[in-house]
Amino acid sequence: MAGVLSGIRIVELAGIGPAPFAAMMLADHGAEVIRIERDDVAPPIPAEHDILARSRARALRLDLKSESGVARVRELARDADGLIEGFRPGVMERLGLGPERLHVDNPRLVYGRMTGWGQEGPLAQSAGHDINYIALAGALHTYGRAGEAPVPPVNAVGDFGGGGMLLAFGMLAGLLSARSTGKGQVIDCAMTDGAALLSALTWSLKAAGMWKDARGVNLLDTGAAYYDVYRCADGEYVSVGALEPQFFAVVAGALGLRCGQHDPGLREEMAAAFASAPRRHWCALLEGSDGCFAPVLSLADAPEHPHNRARGTFVTRDGLLQPAPAPRFKGKED
Repeated sequence: MAGVLSGIRIVELAGIGPAPFAAMMLADHGAEVIRIERDDVAPPIPAEHDILARSRARALRLDLKSESGVARVRELARDADGLIEGFRPGVMERLGLGPERLHVDNPRLVYGRMTGWGQEGPLAQSAGHDINYIALAGALHTYGRAGEAPVPPVNAVGDFGGGGMLLAFGMLAGLLSARSTGKGQVIDCAMTDGAALLSALTWSLKAAGMWKDARGVNLLDTGAAYYDVYRCADGEYVSVGALEPQFFAVVAGALGLRCGQHDPGLREEMAAAFASAPRRHWCALLEGSDGCFAPVLSLADAPEHPHNRARGTFVTRDGLLQPAPAPRFKGKED
């Protein structure tokens, strides 16, 4: 598909999770992504359901353990702007497809490497998954309620925010550098590094003495009653993020609160108020206001919300409902 990255060619060594997500983002915005799938490994998700594999220019199935398969990847990389791989450190070198080898043929190649622990370090060769990477980064420690175990945020922080999205940024930065210098880059994108980076604000607040190193007792981790989720009479949930006094005043007025924003009994009063009526009642009162309010929608409900429908936040492609490409670009008209 045409887009702001039209004219850029990327070779993707297919994998799972973050590397395909990075390739998807690039492909969504117009890059020509050639996906190389291993013919000796079944895909983890059936092709007809794999949203992360969308927008690719084409897909090839190759035996990377064969001379012909390796030669084909080298041939593709010779004319490409970038390559993305997500193997353990050293695997691509053993295949004869490491960056030093490919840079001989294409010095401008931007070589993106996606791992959990990074290319070097004591854990570099160890197996792991999102939950392990964000745990080591200190991020998982911050997710959850006071006095309870940490709650993994699915795999958004390690795999996708701190992994795939960071790799997509790294690829674009490397491509800009290659265009101006004529020299490629090797991008060492580790999910542990990325998860730590996503916690930059938390580290800032901690340095300022505004964040306690404990779960559920801080401003943004459910420690504040006016920044939390609440159960309604119908069992559905709503979210409130009324940090500023003027926004809290909107919520207080709608709920008829007597407690002030920082009073000890506020959480109990808010919980009781929300529990007194179904979610649709509170949506009618607070959605679209300055109360920093939104219903907590399920995967089934989110695509049907009027705001998401108006923006086309979700689309149906090939019969599969999925999140639309983001962000959006509106070029300057002549």
